[in-house]
Amino acid sequence: MSTSESNLNVKRRALGLNTDWRQYIVYFAFVVVFILFSITLHDDGFLTAGNLLNIVRQTAIIAIMAVAMTFVISAAEIDLSVGSIVALSSLTTALALQANLGLLGAVIAGLGTGLLVGLINGLLVTKVGIPSFLVTLAMMGLVSGVAMWITDTEPVTILDETYVAIFGSGNLGAIPSLLIWLLVIVTIGHILLRKATFGRRTLATGGNQSAARFSGINVARIKLYALMGSGLMAGLAGMLYAGRMHSGRFTFGTGDELSVIAAVILGGTSLFGGVGTVIGTVVGAFLIGVINNGLIIMGLDVSQQMIIKGLIIILAVAFGKKQLSN
Repeated sequence: MSTSESNLNVKRRALGLNTDWRQYIVYFAFVVVFILFSITLHDDGFLTAGNLLNIVRQTAIIAIMAVAMTFVISAAEIDLSVGSIVALSSLTTALALQANLGLLGAVIAGLGTGLLVGLINGLLVTKVGIPSFLVTLAMMGLVSGVAMWITDTEPVTILDETYVAIFGSGNLGAIPSLLIWLLVIVTIGHILLRKATFGRRTLATGGNQSAARFSGINVARIKLYALMGSGLMAGLAGMLYAGRMHSGRFTFGTGDELSVIAAVILGGTSLFGGVGTVIGTVVGAFLIGVINNGLIIMGLDVSQQMIIKGLIIILAVAFGKKQLSN
């Protein structure tokens, strides 16, 4: 950075103008994309209440996982296993209901599955010292294999209407239960990140791990808890998938890790740790949801949607890296 640029930044800070516009780009992008689709796809029903609720239902599960992923990435780690945890959790939940263990048994099975995998990930990263990228990449394949093996790739039907109403397909008045779950998780996540000691320590860990250690922060514990939280929310996501689709399937969550990570980075969380925002993450998730919905209405196939999603991730990482360098 040149001397003139440095002096300009000093003047901007003195005037309170040091805010980087890139941290708000996801909000601008969401508004622009939403308006664009509202105009171009108006006659195709984009703005109908049914389609908007469909966007909420499709996006809520991704956003819930993305809230937890915000903590993982803020701590300068990553979790690639969330999609496979979703599948396994949906199956363990459905199997618990099939075994007549009741609603509580299903909840324990689903959340316990996610928490257990998250704990294993965390211990391998913090105790054994294996990078989280490698640990969770391996765990993604391992958990996917278990999900296929325990039911021989067969779906497990859920007939419990109470479970379905609470976890996925129900409504509270006109409000989908999935939206209620999202609001609860976002509220908890935002408070944890912005108001609680754990959030401040997570950001400090991701920002400078050595400095965090010298300041008395148990860095290993922070990373362990972040990965456990990611597994727990992926377990909840699997339960919500199962409730919405009335079954557990080994295919649930396939590719969701890309959408989750893209939502986090688009929302303003630095891929390199130290900077995180739960609200931005949720907006990033809904930006991807709106884009996916619009592309489907336009008639694009799955392969074209995957290409566009990949481009979104590349652009998000590029903006994140540029912001870090500044």
